[in-house]
Amino acid sequence: MDWARILAFVTGMVDQELLARNEYLAAENRILKAQLKGRLKLSDAERATLAEIGHRLGRRVLGEVANVARPDTILAWYRKLVARKFDGSKTRRSPGRPSGEPVGMDVASRGGRSDQQKPDVAQLNPRAR
Repeated sequence: MDWARILAFVTGMVDQELLARNEYLAAENRILKAQLKGRLKLSDAERATLAEIGHRLGRRVLGEVANVARPDTILAWYRKLVARKFDGSKTRRSPGRPSGEPVGMDVASRGGRSDQQKPDVAQLNPRAR
């Protein structure tokens, strides 16, 4: 039982420290946001980072914490991020004829000889036999 009490005490101390850190960071963010004039211009990577963390937090907690954008906006960024991930754009090819040699062209489709072999004279001219 002594170990359980010690573990509960240490866990409680860590939780309190994390809560205090989060409270400080939230207050600091609010102060810095108040000093900024106009809109923040976020890059796609910054939006993706905020969207992933915001999705894990949920709408209710985002409402308490988020200062950069509304919770609905952050969750919309997440939906667009997921949609972009599964839209197939990485496997999509450009229209038109493929450049270079097609994938199916191998030794068998070139007549059974590789490029290094020179054709025999008998293969070129059947009367030369």
